[in-house]
Amino acid sequence: MRGLIFELGSYGLASAAALVLDVGLLTLLVKVAGWQYLIAGVVSFIAGGVLLYALSVRFVFQPRSRRVTNGALELSAFIGLGTAGLLVNTLVMYIAVAGLGLQLLHAKACAAVCTFGVNFILRRQLLFARSPE
Repeated sequence: MRGLIFELGSYGLASAAALVLDVGLLTLLVKVAGWQYLIAGVVSFIAGGVLLYALSVRFVFQPRSRRVTNGALELSAFIGLGTAGLLVNTLVMYIAVAGLGLQLLHAKACAAVCTFGVNFILRRQLLFARSPE
């Protein structure tokens, strides 16, 4: 149980760092570059996902818990599983902005909260949990 709490806390910190990148890039792409917010949201979400993967394999999940030993395949699976979070992220942002009229960063905060749990559970259970013996 202590390992799970450590992983959850560490994943939370790594996710916070990835969220800073995600929100910063989202803001830059929308406010400075003039991109449409949903397209910018996908690009910034993927950039945050790559950073989160690097932090996760380095600091969050123990090497013995990694089910995939090929780094490129593991990154692909990590980002692939993140598509569930990306769908949640995009849907929540759309509902929050277009449906509820929230400001972009408020919508992103709502989306981040909603995607955190989905991504942690999927990634931990499918990529970083020891196989049953």
